[in-house]
Amino acid sequence: MSPTTLPAAGPEHGHVTFLGAGPGDPGLLTLRAVEALASADVLVAEHEVLDVVRVHARSGVAVVNTEPGSSSDPVLGTGAPQLTVVDGSSATTGVPAVRDAAHLVMEAARGGRRVVRAVSGDPGLDAYAAEEMLACARAGVPFEVVPGVAAAVGVPAYAGVPLRDAEGADVRFVDARTASDRCWTEVGASDGTVVVSTTLDSVAAAAGELVAAGRKPDTPMTVTVAGTTTRQRTWTATLGTIAQTFKQAKVLPSPEGGRPVIAVVGERSAAAQRDQLSWFENKPLFGWRVLVPRTKEQAASLSDQLRSYGAVPHEVPTIAVEPPRTPQQMERAVKGLVTGRYEWIAFTSVNAVKAVREKFEEYGLDARAFAGIKVAAVGEQTAKALIAFGVKPDLVPSGEQSAAGLLEDWPPYDPVFDPIDRVFLPRADIATETLVAGLIELGWEVDDVTAYRTVRASPPPAETREAIKGGGFDAVLFTSSSTVRNLVGIAGKPHNVTVIACIGPATAKTAEEHGLRVDVMAPEPSVHKLAEALADFGLKRRAAAVEAGDPVTRPSERRPGARRRRTTT
Repeated sequence: MSPTTLPAAGPEHGHVTFLGAGPGDPGLLTLRAVEALASADVLVAEHEVLDVVRVHARSGVAVVNTEPGSSSDPVLGTGAPQLTVVDGSSATTGVPAVRDAAHLVMEAARGGRRVVRAVSGDPGLDAYAAEEMLACARAGVPFEVVPGVAAAVGVPAYAGVPLRDAEGADVRFVDARTASDRCWTEVGASDGTVVVSTTLDSVAAAAGELVAAGRKPDTPMTVTVAGTTTRQRTWTATLGTIAQTFKQAKVLPSPEGGRPVIAVVGERSAAAQRDQLSWFENKPLFGWRVLVPRTKEQAASLSDQLRSYGAVPHEVPTIAVEPPRTPQQMERAVKGLVTGRYEWIAFTSVNAVKAVREKFEEYGLDARAFAGIKVAAVGEQTAKALIAFGVKPDLVPSGEQSAAGLLEDWPPYDPVFDPIDRVFLPRADIATETLVAGLIELGWEVDDVTAYRTVRASPPPAETREAIKGGGFDAVLFTSSSTVRNLVGIAGKPHNVTVIACIGPATAKTAEEHGLRVDVMAPEPSVHKLAEALADFGLKRRAAAVEAGDPVTRPSERRPGARRRRTTT
């Protein structure tokens, strides 16, 4: 038992965990936070961190009634946090709460339930959670506090602004919304670093308070909005010039002026130093909106990889998977697996694994039915889907992850060592014949079975279609010729400023036939190599702009009518 692990909640009082979810980046959740979320019966979360914490909550989390207008629910006062109570399977997910926070937490803790109260940043620095903790203490409800990365600490780190160095200068934290005149006087008289929590349209006023209190107008200042997320943007100026910087960049006036920001004042926020330390905003695809036209299951790992490069992936399914029109062939083949008809089964896609798994579940079978059968997977993602099913593949291509690569490693049929000469090949209705022909040439008999049909997906929402055709996306990844044809068919042709990245020559040829300029091609037919190639393209593009002394912009900012903002990098 770890020092932070508490015994089970009591039957009368339950248990509450006050949890800091960090400033925005889901990767900043602590291991203890993930552990607490996984064991929670009830999750009460601020709307801003809902997407960060909900993925770690189990599906059986209890639902608390948060319907607005309930007569027993007092309305939250001005400045109180907006709360959401989440259940993984609940239709009420995302409905704002209208009850007092402490009341919600206490009610949820009754009956011995474990409650997680998630707040932005850190419970002790960014949130007003002390009153809720006192309510628990008065009621005898045991609670714990899981610290989170505070916005005032995490955001400067992501902006490339260290708050201290070897000299150990003083660091002061100020909330401009509640700071008194005495507070401004004290930080103004100090020569240490000042971290100010404020809003975009109040930055200039906070700078004015510091100058009035004694800080020099030429003191360096950085201002970061949406810190630790791929929407992060940082401006470097001085106390005396920040208002003019915002005006020239057309940041203000803006209807988004109320957005929270973290401003750092002091020599460590100087532009020259930030040029070297701004690791986050200097990621190769930082802020790029990248279209991923694949099925949601297929897009998950690719989207994660794109996020690691700083991109904002937008998944648009271009195909839908449906059962075969005549299921009898598939049913006979699955029964043949059980009766020993096959020596091998070859999976050429994640969808094929899913189709066989669903048929197994229909018959009450599980992974044990593969005993004695050799299993092949066309690539890493298909292999992962099999492992999730409980099946470890015997063969995965050592080279190219394709039908051709699979054939290179596939052993020829040997009547001495292979008691059965038949291979079960569940696949899509539009699959090529490469693998079938190659297996027959190696001496195998093949049961080529349509396990699923691929049909063109429904068109995406109108705003997505407009973004595709109007240049709202910075890049699009095409992973097959069918994704090119289907995307153009359901959403239109990408704008000419959009970077087109293709997985291989055949896909590139299809893109060119549709009038698209191919900018990036993967060095080998792998979705991960394709993402790497796009990141390399973005890195070279950024380096060229810096070398030329030009502002670093995204491809979408080059389209006619786009606002060209000079972003400090």
